[in-house]
Amino acid sequence: MTLPILIAGPTASGKSSLALEVAAHLGGCVIVNADSMQVYDGWSLLTARPSPEEEAQVPHRLYGHIDPAQGYSVGAWIREMYSVLRDCREQGVRPVITGGTGLYFTSLIRGLSMIPEIPDAVRAEAEDLLSRLGRAAFHRELLAMDPRAEGVDPLNPRRLVRAWEVFAHTGTSLADWAAQTPPPLLPLGQTWTAIVLEADPEWLRDRIEQRFDEMIAYGALDEAAAMMERAIPEGTPSLKALGAPALMAHLRGEVTLEEATETGKAETRRYAKRQRTWFRNQMADWTRIPAGADAMEALAAHMDKLP
Repeated sequence: MTLPILIAGPTASGKSSLALEVAAHLGGCVIVNADSMQVYDGWSLLTARPSPEEEAQVPHRLYGHIDPAQGYSVGAWIREMYSVLRDCREQGVRPVITGGTGLYFTSLIRGLSMIPEIPDAVRAEAEDLLSRLGRAAFHRELLAMDPRAEGVDPLNPRRLVRAWEVFAHTGTSLADWAAQTPPPLLPLGQTWTAIVLEADPEWLRDRIEQRFDEMIAYGALDEAAAMMERAIPEGTPSLKALGAPALMAHLRGEVTLEEATETGKAETRRYAKRQRTWFRNQMADWTRIPAGADAMEALAAHMDKLP
């Protein structure tokens, strides 16, 4: 397998188009999905999945292959990625892994921690304690509770809260959880440059709004209606696709189409903001490429260095 290319970015930043350009430029590639909603069958327009015409240009993996009534997790994606990367090695093709789910990428290059999800109430308790005590006293409280937390940076409030909440909820030190994390499938030092598309907020806002309007025009409401006919249990992850709850509310007669559209756009803008925060905090060492028409040109200098 030639070394993989990882392309992350916020929703509507042009990741899929860039992945296609990269694959066409290099040849011998397969595009692999790293988006938690594009895995589901039934959501094509609403999740901006590659079109059948685009999928015909380059082989695609892990798109639209999961029944929307089923659950899916980062652990399930990592298990599937093991098979995808094995196939790529055997076939001698380069995976171009692209999507907007930051946790998928960080689990791929750092390993998937088995720490249970921390309840909001526990996190709020930790943040309140830090606010009342200050960093130094909070650090002393943390060490009294969990001596294994001595390696936590006492000047980093986010890491202090994380160590406190994990021990408070699980009774096991964050250091011990880290020691149990299996090795990553793609240690970052063994990959080619991992890329994050950087998008100007105003440019991205316009893209999000235009794309949502296009989704409606091309039949996103029909997708939502078909999904409702499946009688999928409430709370199933697939029903959380951006815009889906609002469109379903419109189909039930609860809101107008205009209201549903505005809600869907607002949800997407908020999600893009959270994505940018994640990429900034968790993927600070990735190469930044400006999103837009010149993204491929900005990438060109790196392309000649590919092994």
